Amino acid sequence: MDAIWLSGADWLAVLRIGLGLWWLESWRHKDKKAWFERGTGIAWASDVAAKHRWTAVRSGFDTVVAPRPRAMAYVVVYAELATGLGLVAGFLTPAALVGGLLLNVLYFTLMIHDWAEQGQNAMMALISVVALFAMSWQVWSVDAALGWF
Repeated sequence: MDAIWLSGADWLAVLRIGLGLWWLESWRHKDKKAWFERGTGIAWASDVAAKHRWTAVRSGFDTVVAPRPRAMAYVVVYAELATGLGLVAGFLTPAALVGGLLLNVLYFTLMIHDWAEQGQNAMMALISVVALFAMSWQVWSVDAALGWF
């Protein structure tokens, strides 16, 4: 593979790190007090799920998320943080990429009618797949320094 300025592996690391920064920004801009104390994030998602045209989304949300809104708020917020940190540092990178991809698929499915969100989730999912199958942890990562994967 020919590339300009950096090698192909280096550019994939740049893509991975950029995706990690995107996840960190998603975590940073959340109002944690509102999410954790007032439950605003899960309440919003509950409203979206309740109006969803797919029964599986409504029943899945009611079964998994609705009974434990506080715990799920922490899961969502800290999953975004862990994904971002893992991708930026290149630490447990395959797990971070798969975890981020799962979050994007869940977000994409829940917000299937919100076209403003679909572009972001689709692009983040695409980057995750490319970074995973191209093994973007080969350079500029803790994983590479430790000889993992």
